[in-house]
Amino acid sequence: MTPTLVRNLRDADPSAPADAGTRARDWAEIQERMLAPLYEAVYDRLEVGAATRMLSLGCGSGLAMLVAAARGAHVTGVDSDRERLALARARLLPDEGAEGAPAHRARLHDSGLPAGVGADGAPYDLITVFEPIGCAAGDSEGLVPTLESALPLAARGATVVLTGWGPPERCATAPVLRVAARLAESTRPPRPGGWRPTLRDDLEDVAARAGLKPDGSGRVSCPFGYADPDSAVRGLLSTGLFDAAVRATDRSQVEKEVAEALHPYRRPDGTVWMPNVFRYLVCTT
Repeated sequence: MTPTLVRNLRDADPSAPADAGTRARDWAEIQERMLAPLYEAVYDRLEVGAATRMLSLGCGSGLAMLVAAARGAHVTGVDSDRERLALARARLLPDEGAEGAPAHRARLHDSGLPAGVGADGAPYDLITVFEPIGCAAGDSEGLVPTLESALPLAARGATVVLTGWGPPERCATAPVLRVAARLAESTRPPRPGGWRPTLRDDLEDVAARAGLKPDGSGRVSCPFGYADPDSAVRGLLSTGLFDAAVRATDRSQVEKEVAEALHPYRRPDGTVWMPNVFRYLVCTT
């Protein structure tokens, strides 16, 4: 499965700061689907289906949950970004509150982990973290305590999947992400959160600190494809990986330099294509 080229149809000032709602829509409409091959590869390997009770940590606007639900899985999602979660709710619970709407088709939480086990009374047998780590300094710091809080909701021997960026030499997006580090470091002292090279054992380190047992891994090709440079800039900035750079300079400067960094990946027809590899680690509790 390859990402669909997405054109941004909204007419907006590209130099204006993005509000939370615009940023969430950019993520949902442009960027999130770039990771669809990763979701599918994990679900194929784990044979996700009607017997699966999945807890998605950092579920975003819900595409990974939607793919799992289409396979029959019982899905619960948690995310602190209320704008993204509202889009997930529109995707997964379009008839919420309507008479005759199916109960417990999916559950979404924006104020921490669910208070109990899955919707059918059984513990979760799959916990996923599909927000890739490994390309921003400190991007895994909050993940270990989150996992430690979630594990009591899982069955004994449940599966936990962690995901991360692949080696920089296999990710065409890595040079573009270096723009974030350079701009973030333009202040003195440098602002935290800039890009840093992916380390070989990033996922294994998180698993060890959370008390998880690695049980296999895989790599998945996730090319980033955009209909035009403007869509590419909006999609990339929606990831949050450029936030420190925006705070250090301003959004228009970051957009300009990201657009320049995209030049090597522009095709003659104006589209932007960046091959990337992402990695996943399968663990057990």
